[in-house]
Formats: sequence, C-alpha cells, structure tokens
Amino acid sequence: MNREYHQWYSSSLGRRMELLVFGHAGAPVIVFPTSMGRFYQYEDSEMVEVLRDRLDNGWLQLYCIDSVDNESWYNNQVSPSERISRHLAYDRYVTEEVLPFIRNKNQNDFIMTTGCSFGAFQSINYGFRHPEVIRKIVAQSGRYNVHTYLDGFVNNDVYYNVPVDYIGGLGEGDFANKLRRQEIILIAGEWDVPVCLYETRQLAGILELKGIPHRLDIWGGYDHDWPAWRAQIRKYL
Repeated sequence: MNREYHQWYSSSLGRRMELLVFGHAGAPVIVFPTSMGRFYQYEDSEMVEVLRDRLDNGWLQLYCIDSVDNESWYNNQVSPSERISRHLAYDRYVTEEVLPFIRNKNQNDFIMTTGCSFGAFQSINYGFRHPEVIRKIVAQSGRYNVHTYLDGFVNNDVYYNVPVDYIGGLGEGDFANKLRRQEIILIAGEWDVPVCLYETRQLAGILELKGIPHRLDIWGGYDHDWPAWRAQIRKYL
C-alpha cells in the first residue's frame, strides 16, 4: 500500500501542517481526526488497515490531515471569537492548500470527507459548507450543535459553522440544491455517547424536514470507540 508523508508551512494557519496519504489512486477522502487528534491517528487506530483492500485496488485514496482543535474549539485560553476565527483559518487551509494538493496528485473529482466523533462534525461542517466540492460525507458518532465549545457566544461566523443552525435555517435555492446532490451518511451506535446519538438523530431530522436526502444508520450494540468505527467504515467507504 502506498504511504506518503507530507508537510509544509501553511500560510492560512501560520504554522507547519502535516498529513499522510494512503493509496495510489481512486476517490480522494479527506479524513478529519477526533478531538485534538493528529494526522497519524487514523493509521494508529487501524482504520487505514481495515480499508487496505480498497486502497490497494485503487478505489480510495486517504488524505489524513491534522487538526487545530486545541487552538480553536478547545482553546479556553482565548475568547470565543478568537476560537471561531482560528477554525475559519483551518477551513481556509483545507480549501486553499489541501484541496489543491489533492488535485495535483489525483484528478478524480469525487472527493469525500469522513471523521469520527469531533472529526464527524468537521467532516459534516466542511462538506456542507463546500457542497460544490465535496460529493460524499461519512460522519461517525458526531456532534453537530457545537455551541458548548464557544461559551454561548454567537455571531454570523458561529452560526454558519453549527450545522443544526444553518441547515435548520436553510431556505430554498442553489445552496440547498447542491446539498441535495451530496451523498450524506450519518452513523451512530446504539450505545454511543448520548449527546452524539441525540445530535446525529437531530441533524437527520433537520435534513428530512429540508428535503435533503441522507442516510441515518444507528448500529445496534455498538458504542463510541474505534472497534465500532472500524466495523462501520468498511460498509460506507
């Protein structure tokens, strides 16, 4: 299996960022790590291994990126407005640096996002904010009402990064139609962290009300951990 390590100085974030690429061809998948996770987490947690056959066969190519959660959502040493600003810089990093890097290596335009736990939020939020680019989202055990990380602070930047808010307030138009063309998969375990199970169902309900096709899959007997996520990802990627 092809494995590549890459790093560069990010002008969007003002610091060095690292990533791993797995596979030599196929549909590109941007992998967001869990809360404050690193770019090597997906490999260390054996998620890459369970997808080895798809990678070896050239069906998928994983781009496992780093997080800046400890500088944004989880950084209680700065104001909530600074936290959301740092997240927006991360969004620019993915859009203006990671996506061009992917396109330079792989001309397949069926780009996907995926992640577990807080990575599921990142995959949903990025995918929903960029539906012209992201064709499929696989979100496992996520949170989608993330106001708790901002101490009640709200502005337009916050609103447009809380999926249950901006999808809940979505009207008809071109943006809604772009979302309807995505493949959206929301997954949680029957014994998941209660807030993740609740918010997964909550987001699915909002998508249903807005007429946005999606799949909600609650896995009986599964919880909020890597064995569950390894079993699930085999089905959906």
